[in-house]
Amino acid sequence: METHVVTGAYGYSGKYIATRLLAQGKQVHTLTNSTYRANPFGDRITASSYHFADPQKLVAFLEGTSVLYNTYWVRFDHRDFTYRTAVENTISLFAAAKKAGVRRIVHISITNPSLDSELEYFSGKAQLEQELMNSGISYAILRPTVLFGEEDILINNIAWVLRRMPIFGVFGDGNYRLQPIYVGDLAKIAVQEGRGEDKVIIDAIGPETFTFRELVGEIADIIGVRRAIISVPPELGYLVGSLLGKFVGDVFLTREEIAGLMQNLLYTTSPPVGETRLTLWAGEHADTLGLRYSSELARRRNRKLDYKNL
Repeated sequence: METHVVTGAYGYSGKYIATRLLAQGKQVHTLTNSTYRANPFGDRITASSYHFADPQKLVAFLEGTSVLYNTYWVRFDHRDFTYRTAVENTISLFAAAKKAGVRRIVHISITNPSLDSELEYFSGKAQLEQELMNSGISYAILRPTVLFGEEDILINNIAWVLRRMPIFGVFGDGNYRLQPIYVGDLAKIAVQEGRGEDKVIIDAIGPETFTFRELVGEIADIIGVRRAIISVPPELGYLVGSLLGKFVGDVFLTREEIAGLMQNLLYTTSPPVGETRLTLWAGEHADTLGLRYSSELARRRNRKLDYKNL
């Protein structure tokens, strides 16, 4: 039986990848910062901490692994975690995988990464792609834009704001584009690529393209609210988002996220590989979408509850 290791199998995208692998009869292990988090797998998955501080333990855990699926990353810099640390840790993970003899790595990146980007999210992802390409290990690099699904943050929290605020502000003209992909579609592609041999880079985008203004309007229509969508200066939008973050005890959005959107970094001209339409999925979940706020920091501070209960 082939052994597959998924980072973060008790979290978001990693959970969907692990579910698909188990359905195919694979033996699945996970590396996670939340070894005691509630999960649907029970004893079907063996969990271990990352052991970034002890590379030999990391190598030992990865020995005998056929494919490593890497979803490990951070959304923003924080006093408890930073992009720099995430890059260093991921490089250590790749090195341990090579030493352990892992056959292939399926790595989740981002659309339009660039070593020259002033945005650490995109430059860090570019650095990791280079490290993987230079490692000598067979790889598939998947570049999604925005993920949506039951545990998602961005789409859910747009709906949360729309349900509670009389107006919704978009940064600038709101005409920058994005191509959301369903997390289950991303998992399907990841598992398919795990079986491959060729070194590939795939823009993992969904079948629908929206401007940000259009996306907000679509979500408002789907959940049945009428809201004025107005243009605001990016700094004002950031200020309002910061105040919302303080209210909910989270980082609601960052300057980097605003800049990445406005620079069209979540858009490519590649053909879509996802099949699930956000508009159809959101319609099926209209009664629950945005009822509760999804907190990034709550997920990192509470290492026991399932994401759906945070």
